[in-house]
Amino acid sequence: MKRQNVRTLALIICTFTYLLVGAAVFDVLESEEETTEKKKLEDKRKELRSKYNLTEENYKELEWVVIKLKPHKAGVQWTFAGSFYFAITVITTIGYGHAAPSTDGGKVFCMFYALLGIPLTLVMFQSLGERINTFVRYLLYRIKKCLGMRRPDVSMANMVIIGFFSCLSTLCIGAAAFSYYEQWSFFHAYYYCFITLTTIGFGDYVALQKDAALQNKPQYVAFSFVYILMGLTVIGAFLNLVVLRFMTMNAEDEKRDAEHRALLNRNGPSSIHTTDTSSSTGGFRNVYAEVLHFQSMCSCLWYKSREKLQYSIPMIIPRDLSTSDTCVEQNHHSPGRCMGSSSNGCMCNTQHSAISSVSTGLHSLSAFRGLMKRRSSV
Repeated sequence: MKRQNVRTLALIICTFTYLLVGAAVFDVLESEEETTEKKKLEDKRKELRSKYNLTEENYKELEWVVIKLKPHKAGVQWTFAGSFYFAITVITTIGYGHAAPSTDGGKVFCMFYALLGIPLTLVMFQSLGERINTFVRYLLYRIKKCLGMRRPDVSMANMVIIGFFSCLSTLCIGAAAFSYYEQWSFFHAYYYCFITLTTIGFGDYVALQKDAALQNKPQYVAFSFVYILMGLTVIGAFLNLVVLRFMTMNAEDEKRDAEHRALLNRNGPSSIHTTDTSSSTGGFRNVYAEVLHFQSMCSCLWYKSREKLQYSIPMIIPRDLSTSDTCVEQNHHSPGRCMGSSSNGCMCNTQHSAISSVSTGLHSLSAFRGLMKRRSSV
């Protein structure tokens, strides 16, 4: 089975297992609280009906009015500022639910607006996140170089750590600000920021819904808009760094397999050994089909890491592999004939180098006994 299929199947199993675990935990944590809260509300409902002598029909009418008034408790929603706030929640898929179009025209426009706005926003945030990651990587490289570090290269671990602390600091700054303006606890404000910036948007906590803030507090409104957009950019940069790498693994594997097939077809089937007796000396072409991580075979060759080689694999193998295969076969039966062509025994100086670098630990190289001693020197 191909690696891509195995990875997809494993992801499906992991996702459904994660869903089952989450359902079990939420059931344990929330079911009892829900039952208690429902009983309290039922008791309060009976008390109100008895106190004000309300019939069932009158109480349902009053309940309907209260529910309809809920979106308007923060003042007029459909001002320009309120509409801009709603548009942000639409194209970023936050969707608090604190306001919704009531006219048919508004609902139709909302669907078409979201249809174009959501992919546009996703592409914008991912592109901006990629630019931020590039800038941070360059900045960190310059800092390391100025500090005189021996290896100024920026690793993936460095970028992940920086991205994680950037997200954490963004959430903490927002929690401190919203806890001050909304009179929430720091924990509830942090929860609001997390639910917002991950675009979950439950709507149980929504900013700008107190004391007609949309009309009376323009600075707070501006801060909220800027914070949501900047916070989504930071989260997008982190997801671009971590998640999209795994999302593109299947595409990279397909591309690598296509490059393997193209290289083998270009060199022709005549040089490929298929018999059992020649499987150990079938040439480096079979080794190349297995190679995923190239390391230097000779100490005078430049070592390249897997990350540097993943997009330059086809350039590792020479065009004429048949000559290289012949050299290897001769070396297997008469050790030293091919290796002796250079003064220092280095294959790099041979006119027809079989392969510039191969993976250590591959079983396919165990047949080339003449090369094993040289590999151990790396």
